[in-house]
Amino acid sequence: MTSAGPVSDATLAEVALTRGEYELSTGRLGRVPTEVELGVIGAMWSEHCGYKTSKPLLARLPVSGPRVLQGPGENAGAVDIGGGLACVFKIESHNHPSAIEPYQGAATGVGGILRDVFTMGARPVALLDSLRFGPFEEPAQRHLLDGVVAGIGGYGNCIGVPTVGGEIYFDESYRHNCLVNAMCVGVIEQSKLTRAAAAGPGNLVLLVGADTGRDGIHGATFASVELNEASSERRPAVQVGNPFLEKCLMEVCVTLAGDPRIVAMQDLGAAGLTSSSAELAHRGGCGIEMDVSRISRRERGMTPYEVMLSESQERMLLVVSPQDAASVQAEFDRWDLHSDVIGTVTDTGRLVVTDVGEVVCDLPLDLLIDDVPLRHPEALRPAGLDAALSVDPLAMTPPWSMGETLMRLIGSPNIGSRRSIFRRYDHQVGDDTVVLPGGDAALLRVRGTAGAIALTTDGNARYAALDPRRGAAIAVCEAARNVVAVGATPVGVTNCLNFGNPEKPEVFWQLSEAIEGMREACLALGVPVVSGNVSLYNDTEGVSIDPTTVIGMVGHLEDLERRCTAGFGRDGDSVLLVGPVGMDLGGSEYQRLAHGINGGPRPTLDLDLERRVQAAVLEMIAAGLLSSCHDLAEGGLAVALAESCVLGGRGAQLTERLFALGAPVVQAGLLFGESQSRFLASAAAAAVAAVRAIAQRHGVDVRELGTTGGGRVTVIDVFDLALTELGRAHAGALVPSR
Repeated sequence: MTSAGPVSDATLAEVALTRGEYELSTGRLGRVPTEVELGVIGAMWSEHCGYKTSKPLLARLPVSGPRVLQGPGENAGAVDIGGGLACVFKIESHNHPSAIEPYQGAATGVGGILRDVFTMGARPVALLDSLRFGPFEEPAQRHLLDGVVAGIGGYGNCIGVPTVGGEIYFDESYRHNCLVNAMCVGVIEQSKLTRAAAAGPGNLVLLVGADTGRDGIHGATFASVELNEASSERRPAVQVGNPFLEKCLMEVCVTLAGDPRIVAMQDLGAAGLTSSSAELAHRGGCGIEMDVSRISRRERGMTPYEVMLSESQERMLLVVSPQDAASVQAEFDRWDLHSDVIGTVTDTGRLVVTDVGEVVCDLPLDLLIDDVPLRHPEALRPAGLDAALSVDPLAMTPPWSMGETLMRLIGSPNIGSRRSIFRRYDHQVGDDTVVLPGGDAALLRVRGTAGAIALTTDGNARYAALDPRRGAAIAVCEAARNVVAVGATPVGVTNCLNFGNPEKPEVFWQLSEAIEGMREACLALGVPVVSGNVSLYNDTEGVSIDPTTVIGMVGHLEDLERRCTAGFGRDGDSVLLVGPVGMDLGGSEYQRLAHGINGGPRPTLDLDLERRVQAAVLEMIAAGLLSSCHDLAEGGLAVALAESCVLGGRGAQLTERLFALGAPVVQAGLLFGESQSRFLASAAAAAVAAVRAIAQRHGVDVRELGTTGGGRVTVIDVFDLALTELGRAHAGALVPSR
């Protein structure tokens, strides 16, 4: 085994190691690493694989609960949804690849998150996404959007998994760093859950699926550095996907779930064979030895370094006993999939790689995983926050009438209809999607039971830019409200933490505060975090994105027949506001659209009130009292009213005179403020007393605002708009202006 010799700064930058980290690795090894070892250490110590900045912070999160079957540490998390079934889910980012090559970046992001779920043995039943781009008006941003949407649809549609929900947001902060977060949800019998922990020295290691190529080399390290003018040259670090091959791979892996022949199964994701083999062996307290010359390749002349660090897609590692290898390989042969025996499990606690008998890598697994040099950067509250928080939104005169403001908001890219996006996704394949995209949360029936799972993604960086802790907590609460609005009980969280360069004290402070806010909200609502992903270094030329905590949430509905939707369902129902009136304009979409700023006090959040409001609404829906239910979020009460009218195809008249009182800015606060812990609901007049009784038991306010019906949307003495006009504005939100 030949050492690499002196290492240049350029080489260290290529593998995302600092000079200090390199010297630390040589000191622990007692020698200079080989070329392959250097690449392996760089990948495993990268932020993307080693979580060296975020790991101490993530340890704060609540990860256990009565429904948790698998928490963080495996390919995906799993929760109990009754009937002996588990829901398996996770969200991950593919931000840097999507910024360079939007179609393949997004497509392979979908492919990767699918594998995380079916590696656990679960059949994927749904995909969701969370997307961020620069201003929609800019052609370059629409080009990125189009490529990303095409990539998500292209992969998901081909593999036959419906894309049922998600969110999209446009802001200056993401002009040079788009965010592409993908979530996958699967269902499996609990007894068949498959883990990724090698066992049994002498057992064989199989590499199955696609041949290995040069695509994606240094993908993990690429995700752990800032973007710059030269980033487009790293296009080879972007993987290339083949959804038809992954479909075959998925079917075999799901078939093998719970099969006693399968000792362990692991997806090849970031850092490819390097991270998958190391993590597989380390989880099981074993070692692993592999011969890269046995690996099927689709390109000639590949070196051991390239084979170990390739992130070619649609590949899995399996551990099987020698006597079972042939029969397991036969399962893959039936689907025309390669299955190479590339190594064995050992008891050495080491990662050993050979190439035709020559040892090219021999590293202790503890060095690669336990000894990742954790970073503890300085945390510094940004100096400009006090000035931003001191802005008084109620001192700014509205530039338009309340009616015109509503029309502008409902037709804005951040609020209006996403139909032009989700119509490109097959959201009904599998025939289990009950509540389609466009509402608060998607709802999928769970076959063999009377129940369903509710799915959503959510986040708001405008709040987080003013207060990362409050912003992250609100993201958790809003995701939970989305799930509650369809009648489901929140049961688990997955998160994607998208931040800038954590070596900047201000960014590290944002990250630390956001995780604390997420912890507080999850504890208050009793919803554990079972999986997640951290995406740092979302910077270009030193400029960081706003702190963006994206929450994926799963809820469980015991009886599908008790579901609720956001659109007003009947004429003559009472329109109800459940929760406080409120008039928080700081960080709101109204403030962004009307005044072009982000400032003032961010929305207040009482976590105990939030818990009580959600519990009250769940009880109301379970009792069959509500005809519709909609979370109040961006755009506040007036936008929620307009959305419920448009989605239900009927108007409403609010006769509550509160909204006509005070100066125009007060009216704007009442109508467009984004105060938390609120739902807009409708119920038959005869049911209102029972609704009030439930609310009173939970200590929650209910205000009767008006009635549904007709072809107009009216707030007495404030505005009177035709439903058709609102519908056109809503539908045209993502149509570029000429």
